[in-house]
Amino acid sequence: MTSGTASGTAALQERRYRILVTGYAISSYGTFLNVVALSLYVYAVTDRALAVGVFMAVRLAAGFVAGLAAAAVLARWTAKGVMFWANVAQAAALLLLVLAPDGFRTGTLFAVSAVVGASGTLFMVTLRSSIPDMVGEGRHTWANSLMVSGRSMAMVAGFASSGVVVSLLGYTAAFLVDMATFLVCALTVLLLPMSMSPARSDDESGDEKDGQSSQGEESDGGQDREARRRRVPAALVALGAVPVLGLMVALRGIDALGSSSHNAALPVYSTELDADNPAVFVSVFWCVWALGNVLVQQVLQRYTKRTGRSVGALGFGLGTIAMSGTFILAFAGLPWAATVVVALLAGAADGLTEVSYTSHLQTLPSPLRTHAFGLSATVENLGFGVGMIVVAAALDVFTPLSVVGVAHGAAIVLALVYVARVLRGRGAQEAQEAVPGSEEREGKKRKGESGAGPARGGHRDGAEVSGG
Repeated sequence: MTSGTASGTAALQERRYRILVTGYAISSYGTFLNVVALSLYVYAVTDRALAVGVFMAVRLAAGFVAGLAAAAVLARWTAKGVMFWANVAQAAALLLLVLAPDGFRTGTLFAVSAVVGASGTLFMVTLRSSIPDMVGEGRHTWANSLMVSGRSMAMVAGFASSGVVVSLLGYTAAFLVDMATFLVCALTVLLLPMSMSPARSDDESGDEKDGQSSQGEESDGGQDREARRRRVPAALVALGAVPVLGLMVALRGIDALGSSSHNAALPVYSTELDADNPAVFVSVFWCVWALGNVLVQQVLQRYTKRTGRSVGALGFGLGTIAMSGTFILAFAGLPWAATVVVALLAGAADGLTEVSYTSHLQTLPSPLRTHAFGLSATVENLGFGVGMIVVAAALDVFTPLSVVGVAHGAAIVLALVYVARVLRGRGAQEAQEAVPGSEEREGKKRKGESGAGPARGGHRDGAEVSGG
């Protein structure tokens, strides 16, 4: 392939990915809009605050299950098909809600909650695990930064406009807007140069080519089918074989618990600051947070382009420490100017952790990458769901600062352990490379093991596979 052809292919990949991210940002706007609109609608229909909590619980539970099932779904269906139908399913659920008769709206609401929770998780797992195939090697950080930037701006727009849309246009209009955003995203998925046909297993392909299998191959096929039936335990074993990755996913779950604490505490804290205008602090905080998130993406993209390196696993740990620390400071009663700076830094640190974490997992071999993102989504939904329950109860007794301090403090402690483990692995790798001939022996060892199974991330100690 000539350099001109390669350059043209890369440009086409980038253009199509940008279109997909645009569609994803539009659907993210719909997602954040319906987070507010649906919650308000649940309360309007049921007149019970408990129903709002149950609605959110159903949504998180559906996302939890979808995370567990993601690897199995992607083993049978193409990434393009999963992303397309995930958006169509959400649009269809919202249309069903609009058309539902009065007597069926409560049941329809909870069905919509389950569909949106499961479909949203499947879409995100598929998108994140498929980015290496869409943009090619060495473009992970750029692609992830673009994705996070689009989502951050969509979040602010969705939350900021939700009250206006619902107040001026009503719930039906809000749901139709949501539906349209998911259809737009589905259309951008169709532009991807990927097949929509269901994926076939190797066993099926072999049957078509050979017409028959040996007894040994049948035995292997039976073992493969048994492994597929036990996919989640197999995924856990596989992730456990990669140094630090299990700790990384666990830290992501604790980080989600910390996120639940500041999401629940912000309205309480904002009301304490200004009971007459409680929305002011929340709105300003999230707008500045989004600005910090977008700015750090620009820095990351330029850093990657200039150095050819990504921030890697170490950046994830350090970013988590900075993010948790700044979120604690946000509730410390600092002056407005200082709080704005804190919110900016919190958004920047949040953007750093998101990109470094996603980029790191994307360097794993394809089957393991799918398992990693699926389990990660499950752990994040579990952490956020449990956190919302625990935090809501704790805020009735303790101050927002103490609740957020404990939740994010736990994330800081685990992040320190994680950073120490990554640095120790780097030190051991550098010591090994300092021994004469160690690289040659390691290269021969890897070459000899190349036929034994998929690589374990392959670079450095397995904790720094992104080369950062």
